[in-house]
Parts: sequence; structure tokens; C-alpha cells
Amino acid sequence: MTSRLNPYIAFSGNAREAIEFYQSIFGGDLTLHTFGQFGAPDPSIADQVMHAQLETPQGYTLMVSDTPPGMSHTPGDNITVSLSGEDGDELRKAWAGLSAGGTINMPLEKQMWGDEFGQLVDRFGVPWMVNIVGVG
Repeated sequence: MTSRLNPYIAFSGNAREAIEFYQSIFGGDLTLHTFGQFGAPDPSIADQVMHAQLETPQGYTLMVSDTPPGMSHTPGDNITVSLSGEDGDELRKAWAGLSAGGTINMPLEKQMWGDEFGQLVDRFGVPWMVNIVGVG
């Protein structure tokens, strides 16, 4: 897989409804994981979407999640740019460049789902997520 750039939209409890709506429009294959599947201790969010990804026949990729309690959610400011792929060197270089002069919200490090992942806001105020797939 080459690296790809796509939108990542946060919702406030209705991510499943939204991504199923987008699938009804664009078609494609949907993968969806809930907070409960990853052992979230808060039962009130167990069925909410931790991560969903729609891959369409047109080549579009759309990712969504529900915003967990304690994190802010402001419609209109709820879109992040997601950069993901398997080329760790390329993506770590992008992370280093994007984080220069920016704010790291979550360091780029191995996560419970097995990938290396981090979140930052670049020096221009644009939020980014970087995910390196299949880090050993």
C-alpha cells in the first residue's frame, strides 16, 4: 500500500449513522470498530465508533469516529487530515516536518491496534493524524 491522504471526520455519537449514510451514496466496503471492541472502560461509549473506514469503488477513502468524552467536538472544526500507509520512513519524515513549529497532541508511537499512530496540529492550525500500518 502506498501512503494516502484523506479526510477524517469526528462526530458526536452518530458516526455509525453518518458513515452508513455515506456508504449508501458512494457504495464500497466499510470496516467499523467500536470503543468496546478495544476494551474501553466506559460502558456509555462501548457501542460508539472508535474508527470506521469506507473504501469506495471510485477510489475515495473516508474515515470517521465518535468523539470520546472529555475531548472537544465542534461541528465545522471536526475534520482532520489523515496520512497513512506502510512506508514508516516516509511517514516519520512527514511527521517530523508537520510537527515542526506545531503542537503534538499524541506522540507518534505504537498503539493497542498494532500500528504506530500520532496526532498533531501543524503551525498553520491544521490537525493531522499519521498512522504507520503494521509496525512490528
